[in-house]
Amino acid sequence: MSEARIIPFMRIRTPMAILSLLVVLAGLVAIVTKGLNLGLDFTGGTSAELVYQEPVSQDAVTAAFEKAGFKDVVVQHLGGVRNIVVRMPPQKAHETNISADILTAANFDPANKATVRQVDSVGSQVGNEMYQQSLLAIGLSLGMMMIYVGFRYRMKFAVGAVISLAHDVLFTVGAFAIFGWPFDLTVLAAVLALIGYSLNDTIVVFDRIRENFRKLRKAEPIEIIDISLTETLRRTIMTVMTVIVVVVALLLLGGPALKWFSVAMLVGLVAGTYSSIYIATNYALIMGLTKDEFVVVPKPEIDEMP
Repeated sequence: MSEARIIPFMRIRTPMAILSLLVVLAGLVAIVTKGLNLGLDFTGGTSAELVYQEPVSQDAVTAAFEKAGFKDVVVQHLGGVRNIVVRMPPQKAHETNISADILTAANFDPANKATVRQVDSVGSQVGNEMYQQSLLAIGLSLGMMMIYVGFRYRMKFAVGAVISLAHDVLFTVGAFAIFGWPFDLTVLAAVLALIGYSLNDTIVVFDRIRENFRKLRKAEPIEIIDISLTETLRRTIMTVMTVIVVVVALLLLGGPALKWFSVAMLVGLVAGTYSSIYIATNYALIMGLTKDEFVVVPKPEIDEMP
């Protein structure tokens, strides 16, 4: 590859590292001060799917439930103007017979009868346990990724990969905290999927760096990393664009159930592609990556006995 075609990614590694730090700090501040807008999966509450005979507006259903004594009700269309999903936190005034109370509140218009398709309730204790288990799942996945990368490459790469994955998680979760988007189990699934996707992208870059360190003996580490990132750039762009097309299709056609999953995936894909270039490799470079670490030392030959 000629020098003119090499993209000098590492030339701006310091400004990009500062930008990453500021973005992550902003997300952490939002998480600590504002908190996450946790869904019913984590906070507990009730979700009900309603089907009306005729189209119905969300505002009319919301007003009917508030009039019936339900508090903090969230009403959304579910795949059509006659299908409604109602979500609400635990309701002490209706906990004894909440299914019947929901049906009564839903039939506010005698000319447009509603039927309850499904009612799901999650206790606050169960929701808290699920929240704690989700944090454990993220932490465990990051730890296992570090062990895998450390075993396959070098510990410098392993720590850089985990920092990169932690950056992607904090970037995505921080965006949900900053904008107040609902964070539920579907978003958690997206975060865990992004950890696997981002690591795969990082592994491709690491493989090419290791290969070029062994092949380009006279080049400097920064030049080798720039060459490796340039060589893998086309593959990275094609992969991320393919995934983005699928995620956008889910966002536009998947309905409310997949909306925030798709949003989390889009945010995480941007963060994951960026971190593979400027977080994982940059950390290894800062820690003093050298060519000697990749030189294959031949095993000494055993002299045959006469």
